[in-house]
Amino acid sequence: MLIRDATADDWAAIWPFFHQITAAGETFTFPVGLDRESGRGWWMLSAPNLTVVAVDDTGEILGTAKMNNNQHGNGAHVASASYMVDPAHGGRGVGRALVEHTLDRARAQGFRAMQFNAVAATNTHAVRLYERLGFRIVGTIPEGFHHPREGYVGLHVMHRPL
Repeated sequence: MLIRDATADDWAAIWPFFHQITAAGETFTFPVGLDRESGRGWWMLSAPNLTVVAVDDTGEILGTAKMNNNQHGNGAHVASASYMVDPAHGGRGVGRALVEHTLDRARAQGFRAMQFNAVAATNTHAVRLYERLGFRIVGTIPEGFHHPREGYVGLHVMHRPL
């Protein structure tokens, strides 16, 4: 698996699983009705922020991540990131590789920490992965996420120093 910076042409391969994941409304706080162009604006970031893709030996996109500063000004030293793995390629370590890649990139860019502002408590697979990689839950917003089946559930803020 190779992780590389995403190009504008990669959006065509990202969009189908991006749409599937966001339309389900189970993990991201994105609007569930994003169309293709609006979704591009939410995911495909411009420098100094970045979007990357994980590809296999044939060049097929397995997953993607975006990374940016969590805040501006005096809070710009903390990074944030989001991850999506094509459900057809889940369970193969793609998510873990993307998280590790963004941690390395954030460290190389001089960030002092990484923080996730909105991890649905019901997204137990992601929470477990992030905790294994050194993140800890620093707070939970009660009923901060409206899950389509579980109702109102907690929304974790997770953090780790770099």
